[in-house]
Amino acid sequence: MIKPHGSTTLNNLYVDNAQDRKDALKRAETLPSLLLNSAAAANAVMLGAGYFNPLTGYMNLEDALCVAETMHTKSGLFWPVPVINLTNDAGNIKVGDEIALRDPNTAGNPIMATMIVETVEVVSDEQLETMAQQIFGTLDPNHPGVATFLNLGNTLLSGAIQVLSYSYFKSDFPETFQTAREIRDEIKQRGWETVVAFQTRNPMHRAHEELCRMAMERLEADGCVVHMLLGKLKAGDIPADVRDACIRKMVDVYFPANSVMVSGYGFDMLYAGPREAVLHAVFRQNMGATHLIVGRDHAGVGDYYGAFDAQTIFDEQVPQGALEIEIFKADHTAYSTKLGRVVMMNEAEDHSKEDFILLSGTKVREMLGNGIAPPPEFSRPEVAEILIKHYQLEDSQA
Repeated sequence: MIKPHGSTTLNNLYVDNAQDRKDALKRAETLPSLLLNSAAAANAVMLGAGYFNPLTGYMNLEDALCVAETMHTKSGLFWPVPVINLTNDAGNIKVGDEIALRDPNTAGNPIMATMIVETVEVVSDEQLETMAQQIFGTLDPNHPGVATFLNLGNTLLSGAIQVLSYSYFKSDFPETFQTAREIRDEIKQRGWETVVAFQTRNPMHRAHEELCRMAMERLEADGCVVHMLLGKLKAGDIPADVRDACIRKMVDVYFPANSVMVSGYGFDMLYAGPREAVLHAVFRQNMGATHLIVGRDHAGVGDYYGAFDAQTIFDEQVPQGALEIEIFKADHTAYSTKLGRVVMMNEAEDHSKEDFILLSGTKVREMLGNGIAPPPEFSRPEVAEILIKHYQLEDSQA
């Protein structure tokens, strides 16, 4: 099986034993505590779940600045996006303290981790803006990732963490949320060696479904992990439970048994385009995938990134040998009325745009909201039925 990033085995930052975890939580109640923001909480979940291997905690300012600028930590570890804990108010917390980290996304703000504080540093607005520009390629406040990043706070706390809770992900998505180690174990149980990962934050339409098939066939893969983001998205996106239901229905009906795993991870979408695509590759390697599908505008938003920037970054900025996982580069896929099947548009010769069934997201939402299923060439009817119910319920509650 492919090795984790930066080490031969995954770090285990989560306290697996139930009694040990209970004891650790009881002791953590006596510690000074810090209420995390959602971004820092998501980082804690990813650290505990092994996706951010070989990191053992939050980066200090020097590493964060170095990663933003060069995609390497000060020690030389390849890493595409700073993993940090920023706050507006650190209270009386000081270097050397052991503190409890509280969950901002669960009622009552329970403790989700403990941390040994290695640094408490003030980050200037200029430093935050420099990092944002390097990570997102823009400082436009309308970019959702930029807006979030620049409002996380100016005090950075770094240090190793011990994770005691996966926030709401285990309780809300018991069949879907999996750690990197759990996915590795399931891949072994299934006997897969060549494994394709497909990243999604949306319900999958026919083009996505066929893209997974294309990648599996061309790579002669044993299986595909449809790995969905379960954390925070931007306003207007489909809730995770609805996405989960859509994807499971599609896989159950249209894929052979033991060919596709449906799984999910607890992270907030960054919308960092190329940099986030590289981060996706890092944690897909950690979960045991040998290949990651990277399509048009992967992890993008609006028109901030070029259509294939998330692919070219692997050729131009990722040093050879920095990652073991390989990228399956995909173009826009759509149903060809000429050929009677879904194809990559750049591989369809002598086709005009009118030969493809193309619908904008706005048009699809409008149709679904009116109880109209998109054409079956665009969306599976079973999936459309789930989405119609979602939009109709949403409208009734508006």
